Amino acid sequence: MNQNRKGLLLVVSGPAGVGKGTINNTLIERNSDIRMSVSATTRAPRPGEIDGVHYFFKTEAEFEKMIAEGAFLEYMRVFDLHYYGTPKSFVEQELSEGRSVILEIDVHGAMRVKAAYPDAVLIFIAPPSMSELKSRLIHRGTESSEVIERRFETAYQELEFVKQYDYVVVNDILDLAIARTEQIISAERCRVYRNGEMIEKLQGGRNAL
Repeated sequence: MNQNRKGLLLVVSGPAGVGKGTINNTLIERNSDIRMSVSATTRAPRPGEIDGVHYFFKTEAEFEKMIAEGAFLEYMRVFDLHYYGTPKSFVEQELSEGRSVILEIDVHGAMRVKAAYPDAVLIFIAPPSMSELKSRLIHRGTESSEVIERRFETAYQELEFVKQYDYVVVNDILDLAIARTEQIISAERCRVYRNGEMIEKLQGGRNAL
């Protein structure tokens, strides 16, 4: 008898430069039953982006209609320019078919998902130290010193939310951080409340003897 294989809604957050994208991509490569959530957005597609694969591209009117219909787990408007949101329908379909879904979103989005979907598993990816985080941001070589300082300050603000997450994974050594996250997923699938159907079958087995 198999343990629960219903999909988990995994919310993964962490400061810029902490390595959460690398962890998530590796989880998806290693586990055929884990998907990255596809967000909806009102920004225009970039070269090579495919509707329904990279994003669900919507007009502003379409997006606001979805908001009015309660079609998002969470959404936000970035810099008063474009909307971004997580459609409920995509997530619910994946979960119902036994696939876990990763939402890589910021702490504010995570809190909105937690309120709307209490069954979600919230994982915060933390750096081994703030000095190491700053070093990683600098060595990426993709941003100006002003942007790095802003991201560094934002990281401290994000840390204020850690206690509202279910788990914290320190990305000190990448392979270990990936293994820790996989162990969290395995443990969550073994929770008693996620295995009610299996337990009922075991309890009902007495009548079959």
